[in-house]
Amino acid sequence: MADLSIEIAGVKFKNPVLTASGTFGYGTELKDSLPLEKLGGIVSKGLTIKPKVGNPPQRLIETPCGLINSIGLENMGIREFVKTKLPELKELGVRVIANISGDTEAEYLEAVEIADDAEGIDAIELNVSCPNVEKGGMEFGRNPGMLEQLVSGVRKKTRKPLWVKITPNFVDIEEEARAAINGGADAISAVNTLLGMHVNVREKRFSISRKFGGLSGPAIRPVALYIVWKLVQTVDVPVIAIGGIDSLDAALQFLFVGARAVQIGTANFVDPRVPFKIVDGLNKYLDKEGFHSISEIIGVLN
Repeated sequence: MADLSIEIAGVKFKNPVLTASGTFGYGTELKDSLPLEKLGGIVSKGLTIKPKVGNPPQRLIETPCGLINSIGLENMGIREFVKTKLPELKELGVRVIANISGDTEAEYLEAVEIADDAEGIDAIELNVSCPNVEKGGMEFGRNPGMLEQLVSGVRKKTRKPLWVKITPNFVDIEEEARAAINGGADAISAVNTLLGMHVNVREKRFSISRKFGGLSGPAIRPVALYIVWKLVQTVDVPVIAIGGIDSLDAALQFLFVGARAVQIGTANFVDPRVPFKIVDGLNKYLDKEGFHSISEIIGVLN
């Protein structure tokens, strides 16, 4: 069997297939139904320093080949995650990446300090690109100066590998990535959702309570693929791909253009077995094509 292992910022993952933040719960909900130890890693639901109830419903709507969400970072808070969920994940033997967000720089820093002290968190993914909150989130990602300052402050608070999840909305995404790296990011996660909207024509109202939300799913895959390819050409840190990856074919597209790993998101709502099918598919593909390791196909089009 081919070697599927990869390395990101000094951390070895058994394979490049991860679950994306906000689409797989805290990772523990499916432990009795799925072999979570087969995954390369689980990216936690977005965590903030204090618990959040999120946005009022309706906050999800299906669209052609996609999903618009406006959850608003509903979560139990990082302290409760570390206390109740992390021990279960450690027992499963799966890599854990804590996705962290905040309304202010101080909130990010406090949450990161807690994550840094938590044994069992292998890396931190800084969410500076959530379009579904009133403040913070994407506001940091839209301003390269603010972003570099935030990442620099966070870098001082943690020894763990630091990934920064960036926004494709209203920015020069290459400049955004460079700002994150200048601040000390070890890897870039790309992309977060694209802004989108849906109208209920029958009821003459916006389908989402906040009028707009983040579009994800296969509908955004061509955009995400282009951005990942561009970033791989631009930055000298690993790029982790996100955006409509729902099959072996989709995962291979991102790996071929240079993504070090892929995160499976919206597809989990359709079938939570998709990440596991992709892991099995990668094994079969590499064996069939005569490759000995996943590294042989990463970036073959660059």
